[in-house]
Amino acid sequence: MSDRELEIVDPGPLTTLQDLGRPGHAHLGVSRAGALDRGAHRLANRLVGNPDEAATLETTLGGCAVRSRGAVTVAVTGAPCPVTVDGRPVAWGTAVRVPAGGALRAGAATHGVRSYLAFAGGVAVEPVLGSRSSDLLSGLGPPPLSRGTVLPLGDVDGRATAGTDTVPWQRPPAELVLPVLLGPRDDWFTPAALRTLATGDYRVSLAGNRIGLRTVGPPLERARDGELPSEGMVLGAVQVPPDGRPVVFLADHPTTGGYPVVGVVPESRLDAAAQAVPGTPIRFLPVRPR
Repeated sequence: MSDRELEIVDPGPLTTLQDLGRPGHAHLGVSRAGALDRGAHRLANRLVGNPDEAATLETTLGGCAVRSRGAVTVAVTGAPCPVTVDGRPVAWGTAVRVPAGGALRAGAATHGVRSYLAFAGGVAVEPVLGSRSSDLLSGLGPPPLSRGTVLPLGDVDGRATAGTDTVPWQRPPAELVLPVLLGPRDDWFTPAALRTLATGDYRVSLAGNRIGLRTVGPPLERARDGELPSEGMVLGAVQVPPDGRPVVFLADHPTTGGYPVVGVVPESRLDAAAQAVPGTPIRFLPVRPR
């Protein structure tokens, strides 16, 4: 037994291992995966002195609890939540020290959806196609974490230092504003449908997950019937299934699909989508590329 290990005491509703993903394998049918809120993932690593690509734990709504077999520095970012070490409150958004045998709990999110737990040295499971990320669609990488799972930690680089001591917190927006670069299949929708996309009362659906953010709202009217042959799908693609309600593809999205894509949300705007709770209003801003 090594003192560079973590044991999952309580996995919460869904806790997965994530890093910056495995880009470059779409031709093999493998999506990028990786942390949905990449900014929060990077920040957690910076707080404990890790490189950006070190693997973190991504929780969903209900948090998780872990026990460290050796002393370790930990930071929790992303969705704010109560954090305790051996039952005593400690700061969220700050590097804290967990003693050998100590239990750290990141509680239920008070705002937002996903919290990120970084450990000095990073979680060091064996990479698959260059990444330690869990991909819920393909099944690549480690499965969602369960009670009793033991995870190895990497060695701490003695030269590494935390990049900051603490971080300000920005409340998730009351409205999710998503620019949409129209195309490649916006011509499959009527002009009225594009006006609906821009003005409709859309909200985040309960049915969303790491694959896609689903919406509740008015359907988009098709200008033509039938379906496309399967074609490539990219991160941020706004696909419109037969019910007409847009789906914004996130990190675990399929790499091909036959439903038309009305537009694409820029990757830089997807961190906010990762933290939008069900019921959050969505305002799409269609933009025609020049």
